[in-house]
Amino acid sequence: MSLENAPQHVQLAVDLIQLLEENQVSPQTVLDALELVKADYQHKLDSQSDH
Repeated sequence: MSLENAPQHVQLAVDLIQLLEENQVSPQTVLDALELVKADYQHKLDSQSDH
């Protein structure tokens, strides 16, 4: 499967990985940041389902 035919979340993940690697962000910093991002987007998703 080519990336252009991959699901949107896979394309986004590949783009994010590339960005983080190009900027030489440490793996622990990435994981710590992703925890915050996931919590934020989970909150947004939960708020949407409340409406």
